[in-house]
Amino acid sequence: MAGIGFSLKRLFSKKGVLPLCRAYGYAGIVCAGPMILGVILLVGMQIISRLAGVASHDRELMNCMITYSLLWSLTVTSWFNMIVTRYTSDMLYEEKPETIMPSFYGSLSIMLVIGAVSYGIFLHFSGIRLIYQLECLWFSLVLVVVWTEMIYLTALKDYKGIVLAFAISLMLGFILALILVILGRATIVSLMLCVIVAYGILMTWYYKLLLDYFPNNSGGKFSWLRWFDKYRSLALTGGFVNIGLFAHLVIMYFGPLRVQVEGLFYGAPEHDVPALLAFFSILITTINFVTSVEVRFYPKYRNYYSLFNDNGSIQDIEQAGKEMVSVLRQEMVYAGYKQFMCTVLFVVIGTFVMQRADLGFSDLAVSIFRFLCAGYGIYAISNSIMLILLYFEDYTGALLGTLAFAAVSVAATVYSILRVPTNFYGLGFVAGGLCFYFIVWLRLEWYIRRLPYFLLCRQAVVPGLDRGLFVVLADRLDARENRLEAKRQEKRNRIADKRRAKRMKKLGRDLADTGQSPMGNGG
Repeated sequence: MAGIGFSLKRLFSKKGVLPLCRAYGYAGIVCAGPMILGVILLVGMQIISRLAGVASHDRELMNCMITYSLLWSLTVTSWFNMIVTRYTSDMLYEEKPETIMPSFYGSLSIMLVIGAVSYGIFLHFSGIRLIYQLECLWFSLVLVVVWTEMIYLTALKDYKGIVLAFAISLMLGFILALILVILGRATIVSLMLCVIVAYGILMTWYYKLLLDYFPNNSGGKFSWLRWFDKYRSLALTGGFVNIGLFAHLVIMYFGPLRVQVEGLFYGAPEHDVPALLAFFSILITTINFVTSVEVRFYPKYRNYYSLFNDNGSIQDIEQAGKEMVSVLRQEMVYAGYKQFMCTVLFVVIGTFVMQRADLGFSDLAVSIFRFLCAGYGIYAISNSIMLILLYFEDYTGALLGTLAFAAVSVAATVYSILRVPTNFYGLGFVAGGLCFYFIVWLRLEWYIRRLPYFLLCRQAVVPGLDRGLFVVLADRLDARENRLEAKRQEKRNRIADKRRAKRMKKLGRDLADTGQSPMGNGG
């Protein structure tokens, strides 16, 4: 969705270093705030638990509990994110904002059920204490809500509110943890509660922002499911991106670097920690895509498409197309340069710090860190190109790129733990990123040369009246919801009638005691 670009354009129009930093900061928090919060809390809780004297085994178990919950929630939501985004974008374009919150409730109800059942089964057989299982499940469900809220928050203009919610939730989480340390009550259970409270505050605040922006609700809660039949490839695209991005972390839990923490909770510290540090190297491109591509590219994109809709002349359309492609190429080149410089700085400075500082990093961890920095950098550029393909509605190209990314990343990582020396771990993720990059880049070049054809000749003359599986499911769920709502309304009406009858009966008794009629003196 491009809603974020309009307000950011005003922020970037202001002169000076401070407004520029503020605009970049807003974009970063809006786009990656919850993930940044997760990483900061993960590292911060490890430091606090060390200060509190928590045993090494307990610290590692808490790290696994947070990491597994993050990965599970992201996996569940990844198959729905792009469909919900497309539905929300279409509803805003059609000026139907009253349908937004019902889709939020409907999508959440499905994702929460899937997440609770799937993660609950895993936790039941995980071999950890019941209280730990409940905290992991609670945390993952809160995360599902936060990730879903982030889809809708891109339509908001209240950047100050979003940033304030992020800062306060982070601060309160750490303050609560420090209080527990001072009181000598810092345990896995209490520190996990601090993390849950921090995300819970963020979740509640974000929900309040959504209600302020979308106050009116009408329409079916499950109408968005129809978009699964219209845009099946979007669901697969979101899922494949998640697999390609995180599968290499899980695969390492089955390799020679794995460490069994407790039960089914495994870790690979010499791979996980470098991956955590390397992740921050992609933030520059994540923010740049929103601030540069959407703010500068989107006006050209909108102008080009509006000329087709408003019967623009051929000369105007061709000129607008050239300007749009020129701006797109410039912004993508700038994004590539920025990411390259950021990756180099991370590799050079990160390697120096990891080798010189007494932080316990081995040479193997440093080697993996370098490969993962390169892999994340390539992924960041590839993902930006893939998002441009989605702008042009080339869902097939996006699906091909993400499928290759997931397949190659998984296959190459499995091969590396079987055949490749440990010093080259992370190379499988780099291979997946390279395949992702070349496919989406070649596809974009091919697609924009044929853009008028895809706009004019690939659209259906008569809109299809498909009635696929998800259309039927949406109709049934909406019908069931309508029946339940009708029963709830009938129950409310009966309760209201009973209360009214009781009040009238009581009033009659009171009037009878005073010798008056309920209908008045003349009754």
